[in-house]
Amino acid sequence: MKIAQIAPLYEAVPPQLYGGTERVVAHLCDALVLLGHEVTLFASAEACTLAELVPVRDQAIRLDAAPLKSDLAAHLSMLAEVRRMRERFDILHFHTDMLHFPLFEDVACRTLTTLHGRLDLKDLPEVYRRWSKFPLVSISDSQRASLPFANWVGTVYHGIPQTLLPPSTRPRGYLAFLGRISPEKRPDRAIAIARQLNMPLRIAAKVDPADTAYFHDQIEPLLDHPLIEYVGEIGDDRKAEFLGGAEALLFPIDWPEPFGLVMIEAMACGTPVVAFGCGSTPEIIDHGVTGFIVSDEAEAVLAVEAARGLDRREVRRRFDRRFSATAMARGYLDIYADRLAHAPFAPDVAAEAGGEDEPDPARPAAPPPALARIA
Repeated sequence: MKIAQIAPLYEAVPPQLYGGTERVVAHLCDALVLLGHEVTLFASAEACTLAELVPVRDQAIRLDAAPLKSDLAAHLSMLAEVRRMRERFDILHFHTDMLHFPLFEDVACRTLTTLHGRLDLKDLPEVYRRWSKFPLVSISDSQRASLPFANWVGTVYHGIPQTLLPPSTRPRGYLAFLGRISPEKRPDRAIAIARQLNMPLRIAAKVDPADTAYFHDQIEPLLDHPLIEYVGEIGDDRKAEFLGGAEALLFPIDWPEPFGLVMIEAMACGTPVVAFGCGSTPEIIDHGVTGFIVSDEAEAVLAVEAARGLDRREVRRRFDRRFSATAMARGYLDIYADRLAHAPFAPDVAAEAGGEDEPDPARPAAPPPALARIA
């Protein structure tokens, strides 16, 4: 199968530091290539991928030091390039929210859009009603709650390579918080839980510009405690040691989390997760096996004590079974095959439109959709 993956341009693929969507796209591309498919990735130039890369920006937006830049212009330029090349692919898989909808209405049947963010925002329902023919994938069933009417065609949980984060059976007596410093992630709860347990807490987290005031006003004063260590933002190269050394990962969220990649990163290390029961967490955590779902800080304190008795080898086994990159790729392949079965390859739209993308005579014809899936 010939598959285009269209990533956001905010972070590198995969991100050098914090970042979820672009990291998932990176793992998906590599897994699809290893399963034998032809994958083309549209992303910024520093992407590291097994797929064929079409670089559409010199570097990812967040770490670009240019004082003035336009994320909208960058993404529109990328989408124009995807449109120019669209007839080369069986499936166009977008990870750019709804930005591509007006540009790809004529080939909506050959697109798939994974929604990676929260969907309980004021202006979203009208968009998904207006462009209802675009098939959508959720990253958890709970993510759909705000848009139950949308054109959902499947849920695919995120996955990461099984070799990326090795398991550890020797925790070193501290708790971990990994992610963003923001009100919805509730690092203040993590600090309160650690202090009640008299256990060290290590916080590895990014502070977005929008959350700077919250960090300085609400969280920074709480860091002045001997049990609390703020280590800043970390990349994949430090996650195995950070997560593998923790007795448990605290995930004390206060918002409808669409997925929560850090939970499966902890599980890959064999580290149990103690999470508040918001959004996706009951779908991701096997309560009493890979961690615990709690409703308040008092329950979280008890859950940490219980989590220290869980079998870390079983935590890793559940990760392997449910959240590997290969499992994620196979989930998407099922949906690709289903979409192509219901929406066969369209006529030569490029030729009808004036030859935006001339066919390459050296390139073999696309295989029938029925031969696309590798089991």
